[in-house]
Amino acid sequence: MDLATNKNNAMAFYKMAYEGSPREAVEKFVGDVYIQHNPDVADGKEGFISYFEKMQREYPNKSIAFVRCIAEGNLVALHTHQTWPQNDEYVTMDFFRFDNNGKICEHWDAIQQIPKTAAHANKMY
Repeated sequence: MDLATNKNNAMAFYKMAYEGSPREAVEKFVGDVYIQHNPDVADGKEGFISYFEKMQREYPNKSIAFVRCIAEGNLVALHTHQTWPQNDEYVTMDFFRFDNNGKICEHWDAIQQIPKTAAHANKMY
């Protein structure tokens, strides 16, 4: 596994899909199988595409920034900052598994809205 390539491909895949080109992202970066663990997204490539196409129609002005990207073995973890309409902000952690051909084949994630107040002065990043 080429960790640097996998990191770059995971970020390119997610940014491309998030910004409105999920079909192109899947064609370029996903292998024969795509296993989805997010309960709001249908399993498989078409489930992913449908979800991100709907998000783009409903929220075209959202943005994403990559805070961290960590790779080990065939896994890549992305730590992101997402901004949505009305300045709703979210921290996400996405995990991608790559197959032996260097293509994404599985995804897990967790998301948390950034609160307006906190019990400390630390940022969520």
